[in-house]
Amino acid sequence: MTMRPPGAKYFNTTGPCSPQHHYMLPPAHRIPQARELIDMDRYFVLHAPRQTGKTTTLNALASELNAEGDVAALMFSCERAKAAGDDYAAAEEMLLASLRQAAEWAALPAELLPPDTWPEAPAGTRVGSALTEWCRRCPRRVVLFLDEIDALQGNSMVSILSQLRHGHNARHEGHSFPASVVLCGLRDVRDYKVASGGEAGRSNPASPFNIVAESLRLGDFTADEIAELYDQHTQATGQEFTKDAVDRVFELTQGQPWLVNALAFETILQMGKTGAITAGQVEDAKERLIRKRGMHLDSLVARLHEPRIKRVMEPVVAGSLPHIDPTFSDDLSYVRDLGLIKQKPPLEVANPIYREVILRVLGDPSEQYVMADPHSFVLPDGRFDLPRLLEAFVVFWREHGEVLVRQEGYHEAACQIILMAFLHRLVNGGGYLDREYAAGTKRLDVLVRWPYTGPDGERLMQREAMELKVWRAGETDPLPDGLAQLDRYLDRLTLPTGGLVIFDRRPEAPPWKERGSFEQTTTPSGRQVTVLRV
Repeated sequence: MTMRPPGAKYFNTTGPCSPQHHYMLPPAHRIPQARELIDMDRYFVLHAPRQTGKTTTLNALASELNAEGDVAALMFSCERAKAAGDDYAAAEEMLLASLRQAAEWAALPAELLPPDTWPEAPAGTRVGSALTEWCRRCPRRVVLFLDEIDALQGNSMVSILSQLRHGHNARHEGHSFPASVVLCGLRDVRDYKVASGGEAGRSNPASPFNIVAESLRLGDFTADEIAELYDQHTQATGQEFTKDAVDRVFELTQGQPWLVNALAFETILQMGKTGAITAGQVEDAKERLIRKRGMHLDSLVARLHEPRIKRVMEPVVAGSLPHIDPTFSDDLSYVRDLGLIKQKPPLEVANPIYREVILRVLGDPSEQYVMADPHSFVLPDGRFDLPRLLEAFVVFWREHGEVLVRQEGYHEAACQIILMAFLHRLVNGGGYLDREYAAGTKRLDVLVRWPYTGPDGERLMQREAMELKVWRAGETDPLPDGLAQLDRYLDRLTLPTGGLVIFDRRPEAPPWKERGSFEQTTTPSGRQVTVLRV
């Protein structure tokens, strides 16, 4: 790890960003609508996945408002109240303690601070009474940002949001209460509407949180914003990011802020690169990040087996169509709010790094069964022997496939996950695996990239492409569709040959010990294809 000079800025991957210590984009510019809503004394929701800059943005917005002199703005976290569970009286005490501490840390002028003691009030009304008393004394309009609102549980959530709703409505009768309140968390407004007495899916006049106009989502970085962020490092140190490197970062992350910062941090400080940062170094940093699976990545993948998440993610990995019923749209919104899948159709994983991490995590149990030596698949000239690997997979599948398919939690995607685990075990370390999958495509595309040294000492990259298909009960042989789809994939990659693996999951499939036949054929455009049926 490279040591940075004292006081030098760096790319932050832990907690909120500080303009004194970290490279960062102007936070308020990421949600320009928020300032307009605050000026209109509106209550609204700001939501986004974890590690996207919500807390940083709210901190900056509170500081900006306080500096202007007309508003007393305060951000505080509800996270401490998670321990209270359904005990709403305890949750109120924890929230008010967090509010007071945040006011002290924010160094608000004495006349803007909350009262030294909160007024006596029955449980279930304490937060509302406290806010009323504070606003009555404060010479400025009070604006509150409630961060980590998701931490509130059950009855505690219902109580707090009900008090906010009551105070919001009482303002119109001349009573003191915060002029604007922003609820910040992972979820969209519909979850808060339900918790505070509203109905999901439609506007509710009793709720101050309008589901259309007042639910803002903090977006990911654009390619230009990544370039702007990285240029701050260049201006400070002289170290450049090549255009190809910036483009590759955007391609791998799709602008997810934590990943954008993590790739830069990994390349500069962890890998110690001192010259211009190249796309190849970004690729190496990506592999290191995935192998280490930092806190942010772990917190995402730890949830893959939650029923609501699995229901959405399993057809994505399997390439099948999800089972749609009246509750599916809520589960889909939930998974989108977590940042696991893209915000708009088609239904696919949010970015290539998440896509890779998800398959590696799901394949971990199967990978433990792979005993082959990775070095045995390297040819004398340094290239990778993919045909031999597929032959080894046949042996592996006959011996372990039935057990692994039965054990795999993502049963519909079991075949794809197991082959990916096998490939990862034997390719990782010397080469790279790029995988593409999405719900409804009925396939998983794989590209093996293997660097090697040519006869004249030049660095070359071997590329081998495969497509995975599953033959399910009641369906026709997927070979024709597979060849046509593989043809398009190879055309995009400008490759003359490829492989097609067809997993037979029909009841009438051959016995496990007899599976694994190879044949040679061509795609519709004449490309040579090796077909493996297992």
